[in-house]
Amino acid sequence: MEPRYRRILLKLSGEVLAGQKGYGIDPQVVENLARQIQEVTQLGVQVGVVVGGGNIWRGQVGSQQGMDRATADYMGMLATVINALALQDALEKLGVETRVQTAVEMRQVAEPFIRRRAIRHLEKGRVVIFGAGIGSPYFTTDTTAALRAAEIEAEIMFKGTSADGVYDDDPRQNPEARRFSHITYLDVLQQGLKVLDSTAVSLCMENKIPILVFQLLEPGNIRRAVMGEPIGTLITVD
Repeated sequence: MEPRYRRILLKLSGEVLAGQKGYGIDPQVVENLARQIQEVTQLGVQVGVVVGGGNIWRGQVGSQQGMDRATADYMGMLATVINALALQDALEKLGVETRVQTAVEMRQVAEPFIRRRAIRHLEKGRVVIFGAGIGSPYFTTDTTAALRAAEIEAEIMFKGTSADGVYDDDPRQNPEARRFSHITYLDVLQQGLKVLDSTAVSLCMENKIPILVFQLLEPGNIRRAVMGEPIGTLITVD
């Protein structure tokens, strides 16, 4: 059976990398993710990854505590690079060729983000991990993921979370919360659902990039998503 998607953009939240610890990087979680990514690359799927940094530093929280917002956001960008390097290390230990590209130049540890080079890496079967957001403050890594998905011409954007999809309310607080199997971009925006920020949803809507939200750490879920199995919540134009 052939994969449904040939080029994907996978958005990983920093919090997921922390595992049960809630802070920092859990090596077992990173290894789990690397094995899932390896599994889909072996199917011939081209994989781009955007990682968050919330397990180390969250710029918005820093600014709420009195720090200059731009400075706090730049610190968050550096946190995403730490996560990107950790994921790269885990992938390469499995024999998966990987490149980290950053929007803030740091040539000793990563390539600068160059769209054409990123696409060429993907075509050669390398996993490309995008760090440091878009290189500017005030933008989330969700927005970065939507932008990079458009730039590399990904067929779909995967958002891996700790939840198994998009709900009409917080399932941790409301046991009656209903999970959507499918929802439109406009419904996400109009209902104020907090699965992604509105800029990211709008970018995907304008570029007709479907978004699939699913539970990331369930073994084999990235493969199931790539094969088009009905997991999580699919967000599309209609």
